[in-house]
Amino acid sequence: MAFGKAPFRSTRAGVQVNLDDQEREILVHLLGQLHDLLDDGRSDEEVDPLEALVGMRAPADGGPPAPPDDPAVARLLPDGNRDDPEAASEYRRLTEYGLRSRKREGARTAAAALNRPAPVVLTAPEALSLLKAFTDVRLVLGERLELKTDEDAESLHERLWAGEEPESWLATASIYEVLTAWQEHLVTAVSKQR
Repeated sequence: MAFGKAPFRSTRAGVQVNLDDQEREILVHLLGQLHDLLDDGRSDEEVDPLEALVGMRAPADGGPPAPPDDPAVARLLPDGNRDDPEAASEYRRLTEYGLRSRKREGARTAAAALNRPAPVVLTAPEALSLLKAFTDVRLVLGERLELKTDEDAESLHERLWAGEEPESWLATASIYEVLTAWQEHLVTAVSKQR
């Protein structure tokens, strides 16, 4: 990002991306990881046409969908009801496929836009896709960093600067902090487009 420039800026043409090539490359890589993380391992050919039409899909074994094993994916695809396992299973059956598909498509849309040659100007749908994908990537990173409460998130900056955590934690926390700042700038730019 050029010194002094906001990472995202509202223009008449759309939302201008002021990230440098390397920053965009990192962001595209993170969006690709998000896309892959949300892959349920089933090809689109395995989807019943009616299921695809209504945005739902039963698991390959035909049973009720199970909550994700990965806590980060569970943050992205939460239970609809924590107190009633049967209701949660039904909610997951009705919503999970569509939610996975929308999140994956949003990550693909944002990554494709960011991969265009500079200067990159996002259309309104591309900017909204990136905004949603930022939230999803930050949820995944937050889970990996064990940020469970507002206090955990607030102490992240202090822990980052103390430098007492393992290198892998510090790298993930640094990315989380940068994405948080970029997302705030993108929110501002998008809000000026309306």
